Amino acid sequence: MTALRRAPSRLPALCVLASAIPLLCALTDCAPTTPRRATPDASPPRAAAPTGPRVRFDHAGDGPMTPLVRTFAERARREGRIPLVYVGATWCEPCRYFHAAAERGELDAVLPPMALLEFDLDHDGARIEEAGYRSRMIPLFAVPGPDGRGTGRQIEGSIHGPGSPAQITPRLRALLDAAAATP
Repeated sequence: MTALRRAPSRLPALCVLASAIPLLCALTDCAPTTPRRATPDASPPRAAAPTGPRVRFDHAGDGPMTPLVRTFAERARREGRIPLVYVGATWCEPCRYFHAAAERGELDAVLPPMALLEFDLDHDGARIEEAGYRSRMIPLFAVPGPDGRGTGRQIEGSIHGPGSPAQITPRLRALLDAAAATP
C-alpha cells in the first residue's frame, strides 16, 4: 500500500505571523486610523477672541507710514485687538524690558488684547514725525487716528531697569481703556 503524503500545515506559520503584528505595531507606533470625510460646505470659523499672545508686536515695513497704520489698525480691530503705534529703539532699556515681559506673557493678565505696530526711532524717525507721532521720550505707545496719523492720545517714557514694565502697564491700561471706548 502506498502511504498518503500529508501536505505540511501552514497554520503554525500563520499563528507566528499573526502574533508578530501587534509587536510590530508597538515598535513602530502605528495605530488604526479611520478616514476623515471632507466637508466641502464648511466655512472657516470666525474667531470670537484673538488667539496667541495678548500683546502682539508687528514690525512695520517700509513705505509711507499712514497707509501702513490704517491697514494695521483695521486688521487688529477685526481680530478683536486694540491697535497702537509703538516706537522704541534697540538701545532703549525700558523698551527692551517691556518687549521681553510681553513676549514672556507676563503682561497678559493685566492688559487687554492689543496689537502694536512697531517702529524703530533710529530707522523710522522722519516718517514717525511726519505722520504726527511726536514724543520727547520712548517707548511711545500711541492711539492712531482713522487716517493713520497720530492723535496725541499717547503715553511715553519710563523708568530704567527691570521695573519699567510695571511702571508702564497702568498708564498703558488707561490709554487702552480710553482707546477701546472711543475708536
